[in-house]
Amino acid sequence: MSNTLLEVKRLKKHFAINNGLFKDKSYVKAVDNVSFSVMKGETFGIVGESGCGKSTTGRTILRLNELTSGEVLFDGQDISTLSYEDMRKARRKLQMVFQDPYASLNPKKTIRQILTEPLRVHGLFTKKEREEKAAEIIEIVGLHVSHLDRYPHEFSGGQRQRIGIARAVILQPDLIIADEPVSALDVSIQSQVINLLLRLQMDFNLTYIFISHDLGVVKHITDRVAVMYLGRIVELAKTEDLYDQPMHPYTQALLSAEPIRHPDQKRDRIILKGDVPSPVSPPSGCTFHTRCVSCMEICKTEIPLLEIMEDGRSVACHLYNKM
Repeated sequence: MSNTLLEVKRLKKHFAINNGLFKDKSYVKAVDNVSFSVMKGETFGIVGESGCGKSTTGRTILRLNELTSGEVLFDGQDISTLSYEDMRKARRKLQMVFQDPYASLNPKKTIRQILTEPLRVHGLFTKKEREEKAAEIIEIVGLHVSHLDRYPHEFSGGQRQRIGIARAVILQPDLIIADEPVSALDVSIQSQVINLLLRLQMDFNLTYIFISHDLGVVKHITDRVAVMYLGRIVELAKTEDLYDQPMHPYTQALLSAEPIRHPDQKRDRIILKGDVPSPVSPPSGCTFHTRCVSCMEICKTEIPLLEIMEDGRSVACHLYNKM
């Protein structure tokens, strides 16, 4: 029996831009031909600079953004072609924790209403049982039953994110996409939320897609990591392999920028030249070639394929093309 829970194939999400009445539309290629798989029980990380398409990838998998093309196979079923009603039912097993704990909770509803609503929408349990589930999950995430009748504005950012996590977990999904779940929180609170996610994963047998720009957090929580640049995956590897020996020049530059955590540590900083190109008109060939210190002539004209190396990782770079 396959251990693959999610398989994303050639996923594309392009946003149209209206250039005026007499001009042709142009497109932002936010996600451009992305493929990867996620195993049951693992934490799969997606990292990259702001604007690389990592959050759009997560939202498109759940069809919060409708995909332009490609396939999303969840537990063997192609959810990219489901009707609105069927997709709504499928979301019981596919949940999301959003980046902003202030914007992701309805300010007009109590925490009790926020937590019981997913159960009510999916027709699960009686009203009394839903209330009991809400009381149970609020304590599991580290809050108190007395908090259920309060409103979101009465909580701190860390507490709100715990409520957002409780809302995602209460349906007992198979997969949770966590989109920058700790980036809006104080550093002192981030570790608490990360530890909560790890504990919930063990207790509820969860699978995560963890999206973040914080390389330290990603290293701590993930099993495998995909590195994105301008809508494409440029490297995909086991976390320890990626951090110990990054192969793609962009991955090397990203990791060189990670803060040094001990004064005795030494690291050569790789400074990328130029700015990130516009996703509306990305460079030809390898989109990273305009900033790459190892750029060759072939990089300017041919898009490198994401190829599997001998150690099992995948890299999209002409430096490693198989001859």
